[in-house]
Amino acid sequence: MRMQQVSGMTGWKRIAALAAAVALCVPLAACSSPTDLSASDTTASQDQSSQGWSGTASSGDAQSSGGEVTEATDPGAGQTARDVLATLPVKGRAPKTGYSRDRFGAAWADVDHNGCDTRNDILNRDLTDKTYKAGTHDCVVASGTLDDPYTGTTIDFVRGQDTSSAVQIDHVVALSDAWQKGAQQLSDDLREQLANDPYNLLAVDGPSNQQKSDGDAATWLPANKSFRCAYVARQIGVKHKYSLWVTQSEHDAMANVLASCPGQQVPEHGGADGDAVAGTATGTDDADADGTAGTSSDGTAGTSSGDVYYKNCAAARAAGAAPLTAGQPGYRAGLDRDGDGVACE
Repeated sequence: MRMQQVSGMTGWKRIAALAAAVALCVPLAACSSPTDLSASDTTASQDQSSQGWSGTASSGDAQSSGGEVTEATDPGAGQTARDVLATLPVKGRAPKTGYSRDRFGAAWADVDHNGCDTRNDILNRDLTDKTYKAGTHDCVVASGTLDDPYTGTTIDFVRGQDTSSAVQIDHVVALSDAWQKGAQQLSDDLREQLANDPYNLLAVDGPSNQQKSDGDAATWLPANKSFRCAYVARQIGVKHKYSLWVTQSEHDAMANVLASCPGQQVPEHGGADGDAVAGTATGTDDADADGTAGTSSDGTAGTSSGDVYYKNCAAARAAGAAPLTAGQPGYRAGLDRDGDGVACE
């Protein structure tokens, strides 16, 4: 009898202890450990930062918060470049994975339907003393003079296999750079618009364009220092217009340039700039994708230069070799539709 009672009391004590423990754990279970939450949030933040996607919306009406951007905004024309720069999101680069020139539409498409490809539109805008190829209705520029904003020199342009590459069309914001800073979120139509927007294009010295490649303001600036303020201001306008962001180093490089010209305004149009050298327009292009002159072609005739052979321009771009200039491995006349010495632009 005594043994049963003691045993019973011991059982009740165990039950009571278990109940007390459950009561204590219930309110704690409603909250995660602060340490666990902190580790989870830190990991997520690191993942976003390493990919360049912070989730912050880009400036302007066409916001970029992970969804597709389908509308360009005003570039901030009339405002100081410093003020517009302050509105651009600062993030890390997104991966370059998936980038190709084709993601921005056909090279030098006639997007304004005026019968001339974009390259010739820009040559026609930026060159003086122009002559035209016969039978093209003053569309294909055969020769002209460029007051080059990147070098401050004068370049005589003559269309031809060995001469066309002296003047190239540069994107102010390189397409590869744009891809890594928000253009992946643009619609296909908007990417094509960005690639052909006169606001983002300028005829320039060919070697300077090749040297720039797909660099941003942190890695490349024009040798002509008097043009740098206008150059950076236009880059800022393009990035604002297309809801693109800047990296911290790029932001700092732009701010450093603008410190010498605090009143520099974002340009209002895609034509000539008062701040440009000798009245020429401002702009640039990424040589890794667009290089120089002409219209892209998929021809197959002709002989390839060297041991490299590309069936068509799509194959050359896929190999990262476009554009191809005369004498370069892989170049052949069949890929150079206008015969200017540069294929697969």
